[in-house]
Amino acid sequence: MSHDVLLILTVSFIVFISTIISKITRLHIVSVEILLGSFSFSFGLIEENELFKIVAELGFLYLMFISGLEINLRDLAKIPKKILHLGLLYMGLLYLFSLAIVYLFGLPDIFIVAFPLISIGLLPILKKEHVDAKWLTHAFTIGLVGEILSIVVLTVIGASVEFGVGYDLYRILTILGLLFVSFYLFYKVFNFLVWWFPEFRTYIMPRNDTLDQDIRFSMMFFFVMVSVMLYLGLELALGGFVAGIFVSTFFSHKHMLHKKLNYLGFGWLIPIFFIHIGSTFDIKFLLVENLILTSLLIVAVMITIRMLASLVFYKSYEVKGSLLMGLSHSMPLALLIAVATLAYDNNYITIFYYLSFVFSAIVQIPISMGLIKLIANFQKGS
Repeated sequence: MSHDVLLILTVSFIVFISTIISKITRLHIVSVEILLGSFSFSFGLIEENELFKIVAELGFLYLMFISGLEINLRDLAKIPKKILHLGLLYMGLLYLFSLAIVYLFGLPDIFIVAFPLISIGLLPILKKEHVDAKWLTHAFTIGLVGEILSIVVLTVIGASVEFGVGYDLYRILTILGLLFVSFYLFYKVFNFLVWWFPEFRTYIMPRNDTLDQDIRFSMMFFFVMVSVMLYLGLELALGGFVAGIFVSTFFSHKHMLHKKLNYLGFGWLIPIFFIHIGSTFDIKFLLVENLILTSLLIVAVMITIRMLASLVFYKSYEVKGSLLMGLSHSMPLALLIAVATLAYDNNYITIFYYLSFVFSAIVQIPISMGLIKLIANFQKGS
């Protein structure tokens, strides 16, 4: 049996069997997918494959698209300014804590960037389990600010590593700034258009749609935005994220669209991404001296600084709700691995720290999910 055939069969089997194992073990399905990917790679069932990597990347971009679907820009205007101000304070504290820890323990400077990373990619999964949670409602909004900041930081670091501090770096920063201005102008123009011509929305996405035109348009816009980022040399995740926000903001009349897009992602593409993440970590790496301890310390720092910083919200969500919000931002899986890869490829960190980052990114999910479940259940029982 060729390696490609074995890879396809193994991944397909994992996508299906992970749901059963998750129910039996009560481990979160994302953790199961990552662990099965790691074991499959360690036993030779999965090997490095360019097509597998591309599909996994598509799964990650789609995960960012699904995350964007949770954000409606019109709803942002309704959020109290106090919450947004506290959100900025929350971000500032994360970077302040990271700076203090890095210089206190003499860690590589890249940790200042890595510790505060935020991604809301897994929040849609949490929303399935905590539908009416008040803290989760604004976790998306605060996470949106944090994720954009994280992507901007990642883009800047990537450009500075590739081009150095000079003309090319300033060019990338200028492009990024102009892009955000363009997004704002595009939002204003499109908002004006649908206000004067409300039938325009239903023309693009008919209410009675027998040809799945809503999904086709969503996928078209998703790939257009990713292509724009690719052309500009910016982080592709930003394109998927913006596409999701656009669809959620202007086509809220399609109540079932979100569910249909979720089925497509969580049923196939997104699990492949998590399986691929697992396949990048060979189980034998766990035998490296102090690797597990270092990884757990990284996780502990990332979780602790978020829980401490999140206490700025205690008047709005009480202490437990604030802690849950902080924990919900403690799983920047892909962004953490991206930063680690960037730092290692350019000799900013050793292979030991790279492997520690990868393993910490993997174990953060079950640890954070477990803590969220524990605190949420304790809250119900109290």
